[in-house]
Amino acid sequence: MRAYYFDKLGAGIDGLALGERRDPRPGPGEALVKIRARSLNYRDLRILTGLYPVPGRVGLVALSDGAGEVVALGEGVSRVAIGDRVAATYFPQWIEGRFSMAMAADQFGCTRDGVLAQLLAVSERALIKVPSHLSFEEAATLPCAALTAWSALLGPRPILPRETVLTIGTGGVALFALQFAKLFGARVVAITSTDAKAERLRQLGADEVVNYRSSPEWHLVVRERTGGRGVDHVVETGGLDTMPRSIAAAAEEGVVTLVAALGQGNIDARTFANPVIVRRVYVGSRTHFEAMNQAIAAHKLRPVIDRTFGFDEARRAYQHFEARAHIGKVVIAGD
Repeated sequence: MRAYYFDKLGAGIDGLALGERRDPRPGPGEALVKIRARSLNYRDLRILTGLYPVPGRVGLVALSDGAGEVVALGEGVSRVAIGDRVAATYFPQWIEGRFSMAMAADQFGCTRDGVLAQLLAVSERALIKVPSHLSFEEAATLPCAALTAWSALLGPRPILPRETVLTIGTGGVALFALQFAKLFGARVVAITSTDAKAERLRQLGADEVVNYRSSPEWHLVVRERTGGRGVDHVVETGGLDTMPRSIAAAAEEGVVTLVAALGQGNIDARTFANPVIVRRVYVGSRTHFEAMNQAIAAHKLRPVIDRTFGFDEARRAYQHFEARAHIGKVVIAGD
């Protein structure tokens, strides 16, 4: 089979190579999946640049998020059948219950072969059947971005109808958070960098949009547009750079969920003058994934895809994603 693998790490996209690999065979308890589509996440760029907290391994196949169909089964498999349309969980060891950092050491496209290949042999325990109304391209966006947004809003204090959610940017997590928030009857305030992106966010259902370039003190605008109260939930995808303003934009006892600790911002004691709940989220478990898929299927929700590239265009897909001009997910389809 053909696969893109880490030829070297720390070199960015130049470290990604295309080569031939022996076709994998499913062992006991495993299924062989023909990968039909994959999607990119920021962690995939950070692995190539050597900045991801869990070091990647040279020689492994890239990417964590993909969808395909089961084409062969190993001995004893019962959770999936040949022909099932499936995706793999981000953390294959996290089935249910609380997360532990030990689970983070096992990730597709980082410490084990990922989905930027034609085939993947994987434990049946890590596989999830995807909603039938979604294409493979759409289903490939779910394992990381969608589940992270779901976990951010459905945590210890789940979102309620008529609450207000703040999203940041137009990446996959932010847009899934917008869609899920509207699904639950919440109001959404989104911040973004351009008028064109602002218009797209409104089309997707954002109730208020703030351009942070024209309004650098955007937290004050957010509070103004919520009648001075602030928002109930912040899905913090900006990281340390935007964290202080996100906290300032939150209502008292609002929940600020940090998705990625990116950037070089400084947070001091004054940041926490506003009494908020700050939590860190790590994607979600297989059980969370199954619950999310039930909601997606019931409401026929469709992910937002910015652009789809062919398998032979994978490096171009990485470059397009790295430019950060996308709105929604960037997908690599075909084989």
